[in-house]
Order: sequence, then C-alpha cells, then structure tokens
Amino acid sequence: MNSAKAFAPANISCIFKIYSHKNPRWMGSYGVGFTLNEGVIAEAEKSKRNEIVFNNESINFPAVKSVMKKLTKQKIRIYIKTKLPLGCGFGLSGASALASAYAINKLLNLKKSKKESAIIAHTADAENRTGLGDVVNQFYGGFFVKLKPSSYFAVKKLPLNDIDVYCRYFSKISTKSIINNVKIRGKINNSADDSLNKIRQLIKSDRIKFKDIIKISKEFSISSGLLKDKKTIETIKSIEKNKGNASMIMLGNSVFSDKNFEGALKFKISNEGAHLI
Repeated sequence: MNSAKAFAPANISCIFKIYSHKNPRWMGSYGVGFTLNEGVIAEAEKSKRNEIVFNNESINFPAVKSVMKKLTKQKIRIYIKTKLPLGCGFGLSGASALASAYAINKLLNLKKSKKESAIIAHTADAENRTGLGDVVNQFYGGFFVKLKPSSYFAVKKLPLNDIDVYCRYFSKISTKSIINNVKIRGKINNSADDSLNKIRQLIKSDRIKFKDIIKISKEFSISSGLLKDKKTIETIKSIEKNKGNASMIMLGNSVFSDKNFEGALKFKISNEGAHLI
C-alpha cells in the first residue's frame, strides 16, 4: 500500500468544562458540541522524513506530530486538506489528529481498532493543549452532551441532525493559553456548571431545540468571560436583531447561528463520524 486516506469531521463546541489530569490520556472536558458535514481529509504515505503538509503548506502541527510518534518510528508524510481554518474553533487539531491516526494505522497495517486510534488522537490533542473534547465527538459523529469527561468516550447523543448552521470566523484564540491559565479556567468551569445544569433540564423536558442550546451557549460565552472580541459581539447582536440565535464558537473569535447572516458559511449538523476513505 502506497498511501491511505481518512476523513474526520469538524466539531463545534458550544459549552465546555475543563477536566484536568496529570496523565494527558485522561485529560478532557465536559460539554456540548456537534460535528459538521465539513472536516479534514488526511492522507498518509511512507517517506524519507516526517512531514505534515496542511493545505499544500509544510507546517509544524503538534497534535499530528504526537500521533505520528505514538504510532510508529517509520518516517511518514501526512497531507491534510480542508476548507476550514486552524485555530478558529472548528476542532481541526482533533480532526487532523484523528484522521491521521486512522490513515497511518491503515497504511502500516498496525491493526489498531478505531477506538484505540481515537484514544491516541485524543491524548495527542490534550497533551499539546490544542483541544480537549473534539476527538470524542469526531469519533462518533453527531450532536452530543458529555456529562462524563471526554477521555472516557461516554457521550449522550441528542436528536438534532441535518440542521442548517451558519458560521463565520474572525480570528484565532490559542486553546493552550486558555487551558493553562488557572484563573480563566476556574471562571470557565463555574460558568459551565450552570450551563450544563440548564442542558440537563432541557434533556429531562424532552423538548430539545437547537435554538435553546444556542441561547445557553451564548450565556456561557458571556459568563465565562470568553466573549471579548468586538466583531464577534457585534455579529451576535446583529443576528439577534434579525430574529436569529447566535453564540461564540469555543474556542475562536467565531460565530455560529441558526439563521443566515452576512459573510457566513453554511454547513449542516451531521452524524457522520471519522472513517477511512
């Protein structure tokens, strides 16, 4: 086999609570999020040197590099293709790590299960502080509430699928800078507890609507102190004036909404999880 390809979906995180652990394997997050019908395609091939090529540009990609190290000592080149930007809240670090793990596993016939490969990708994302809860969503595919840390791969699936969602990104936020800041982390986790309690009530009522989750997500973005970017704030207000619902994508200065707005890209919430191509 000369090469192997895999797909992993983008993931939008609405609410998250950081779960710390000394061992990166068990680090993770609680929260709410969903996968999109767009994502990344990773192609792995044997090479004379390790290299990661993201949209035709050779880059340093910590999570993918960690996956490569964990899986093999052989030299591998990974080609990653996507229509989405890094660092803007689409979970591309996790998606790239997961798709790369699947592709390398297939290329080298390592015989790891999909779950084993996903755990390696999750650990790589967590240890590099580039993501905490994306990989588990991307592994399963769909709209999920995580009431146990993502590292346990235990999720509750919500009956929300094939729904239009509109997104626009303005600028990056370093996930690492948020996760490593004790003060910010405490504020996020306190806010997340309140938000997740509201989500639990929604689940009990059996009347879960996308717009209600967006509203709780927006409350979380404000109370956590994460919603600071002027363009993001103005865009959310504009959508609400137009009778839509909108919130900040975690973690990026980016907006997601149930209503179309200026400059938005249209996606669908999708149940398609990561898989070989």
